[in-house]
Amino acid sequence: MTDSLDVSRVLVRTDGALGRLTLNRPEAINALDFGMVRLLAEALEAWRDDTDVQIVVIDGAGERGMCAGGDVRGLHAQIVAGHADEAAEFFRAEYALNAMIAEYPKPIVSIADGITMGGGVGLSGHASIRVVTERSKIAMPETRIGFTPDVGGTWLLARAPGRFGEYFGLTGGTMDGADAVLLGFADHFVPSDRLDALREALAYRADPTGPAEIVLLFDETPEPSALPESRGWIDEAFSADTVAGILERLHAHDAPEAAAAAEVLESLAPTGLAVTLDAVREARELPGLRAALEGEYRRVMWFVTRHPDLVEGIRAQLIDKDRNPRWDPASIADLPADAGSGAREFVPEPRLF
Repeated sequence: MTDSLDVSRVLVRTDGALGRLTLNRPEAINALDFGMVRLLAEALEAWRDDTDVQIVVIDGAGERGMCAGGDVRGLHAQIVAGHADEAAEFFRAEYALNAMIAEYPKPIVSIADGITMGGGVGLSGHASIRVVTERSKIAMPETRIGFTPDVGGTWLLARAPGRFGEYFGLTGGTMDGADAVLLGFADHFVPSDRLDALREALAYRADPTGPAEIVLLFDETPEPSALPESRGWIDEAFSADTVAGILERLHAHDAPEAAAAAEVLESLAPTGLAVTLDAVREARELPGLRAALEGEYRRVMWFVTRHPDLVEGIRAQLIDKDRNPRWDPASIADLPADAGSGAREFVPEPRLF
């Protein structure tokens, strides 16, 4: 291994023809902060025209996961202190990194081993070759804190089969590796005990075989996803026009899983649910990832500057941990018509791109 550079929370190094980016904050399941985003972007920019680096791998240190998401405690502190401009700076840098990964001229292999949620999906889900394992736990859980999926998550959710995008976007449910491949969040399932051998093969391949073909040598067929068994009631319920309509259909369905989904929705922030439903459906009609990121940025900054539920959700789940958030409005029945319009039409400054 050569050119080792151990920069606190991101390890940047080259190994043969491989550029390796390893999130190195395992005590926080590699949660992203602004400095980490900048280091990742700087490394990718440096390798863009480096002929010695032919493939890039993004992974995470430790046994628990690739990346648990963004540093929402830090976001809470910024909002409470009145520093919305700092929050905007972080989101703009993070979304630019997501777009860079999607558009990068060299193959990027992401390894979403273990917990990979929120901002972690922004790093893994837009790579050109996306690997999951039997330990993968993939989710966009933003509605659990009164927020809405971002980092291009709406783009991925909108392209899942049927209404699984609405289901996972609203409930914040977790996918396993097989689910992630089925829903388009990943491409290959590689057992975790073969990841080191995969990285070595990518670094020192002895022929011009492309990285996708190399990954296929390690790919295995996982146990089938159980999601197709639920598609009937999910498509029926989550095709309703509004969150209230979805909830009504869930209550009317006799599947036990539908009742459980209804219970989850009733515990979450009504506004976050409405904004998320609107965002996923908007993303389904958009031309590309950048347009989806722009839609997410509008909504995210609306929550940061205009609506109290994000601060309240982080407080209840992560700061005070009383698990008793006071949402505004308090119930889905109290949502106004077109409850997602304020966030959809918000014009943040500065612009994203």
